[in-house]
Amino acid sequence: MSHPELQPTEELVSATRERIQRANVRFINLQFTDVVGHVKSVTIPVERLEGVLDHGHWFDGSSIEGFARSVERDMYLVPDLSTFSVIPWEQDGDVTARIICWIFNPRGDVFPGDPRAVLARALQTARDLGYRYNTGPEIEFFLLRTQGGGRISPLPHDQAGYFDSSTDLAANVRKEMMNVLQAMGIRVESSHHEGAAGQHEIDFEYDEALTSADNTMTFKHTLKAIAQRYNLHATFMPKPFQDKNGSGMHVHQSLMTLDGENAFADGGDEYGLSDVARHFIAGQIAHARGMSAILAPLVNSYKRLVPGFEAPVYLTWARVNRSALVRVPRTSEGKLRTTRLELRCPDPACNPYLAFAAMLHAGLDGVRTRMPLPEPIEESLYAADEASLAQRHVEVLPRSLGDALDALRRDEVIQNALGTHVLERFLEAKTIEWEQYQGHVSGWEIERYLEQY
Repeated sequence: MSHPELQPTEELVSATRERIQRANVRFINLQFTDVVGHVKSVTIPVERLEGVLDHGHWFDGSSIEGFARSVERDMYLVPDLSTFSVIPWEQDGDVTARIICWIFNPRGDVFPGDPRAVLARALQTARDLGYRYNTGPEIEFFLLRTQGGGRISPLPHDQAGYFDSSTDLAANVRKEMMNVLQAMGIRVESSHHEGAAGQHEIDFEYDEALTSADNTMTFKHTLKAIAQRYNLHATFMPKPFQDKNGSGMHVHQSLMTLDGENAFADGGDEYGLSDVARHFIAGQIAHARGMSAILAPLVNSYKRLVPGFEAPVYLTWARVNRSALVRVPRTSEGKLRTTRLELRCPDPACNPYLAFAAMLHAGLDGVRTRMPLPEPIEESLYAADEASLAQRHVEVLPRSLGDALDALRRDEVIQNALGTHVLERFLEAKTIEWEQYQGHVSGWEIERYLEQY
């Protein structure tokens, strides 16, 4: 098999065999992610793993969203044993483990439509420039009640608010979620209730972007499974309720040099930022509109990105202004190594592999071209009119998925981040979604217009 750098070492193979034997694993889920960010998997008996490591597991790529046309159907999965984990909620009887896979085409090349490979290419671009890219997403979600037959109730499970200490079921559910995530190898930092009723957040440790993206997919899949055990539904829909805050996925990010220094840190700067960090912010602001469809990929995403609900709208940066697109969190004295940037427009419906790749390419474009950074804006702009925004040269994020797709079609840097295959399939899938939405007659329209006209 080609690409020996993706082949596991003998030590890793031996360690995986020992873990399988120790846990009495009977089945393995070979997992991957489609272009729009849905988890896909195929289950094999554990005895089949050795053969899959040697020859891959073949599947029909034309049946997967955004992968291939019918004439390009044959592909195979190659397990990345570094992602092996026993599934905690599948240990009674038929113990099952999970391995995330690379996707190859029949010629033995990494499939260009594999979102995980898109991010791996972006990370190699950063390494060629002397950097490693780390990310840490803060993922918000709602826990909702389920009714008979598994139907989801539109009512949130609890009535608590931001950081409220509660003794209801959700507090215990979050603790179990944290336990299971840690059992899956994800190092959890904290959890808390978010601002809206029924809304929560669990944060895990900062890591290299590929590991962080793997953890994000595992996080969402795990939380849904645990919620289901309590007859609840965990949703990562960006804006499930009109009058409440939406769910974001703020992403903390930093560039580290190959010898481990934080390339974003400069103790002599007012904000603690190096020139590299300032150029990186400038690049992300410049390409924010072009990468919006990747970071906020649903029609519903743009119901969240509106003024008044602590979501970013304007393409600005700041430290204390939480409505800014990019925020520079404060660091403790003497802790310059923790200097990072927080991008606040992504939401948890995004495909994290594509999102991190787009974010990295946008920032690196600013670094390469030494893009100038505008002055920070620390005051809220929600009440500003168009004239004052224009005077300060402040642009806004796209206001709909349709606008975001148009911006993506004009942004060559973000297009190159995705690659031709993923770009074409993503635009195709999302254009269909947008056109279907445009033709939909909503309840709001019926209520507003049916009797009046």
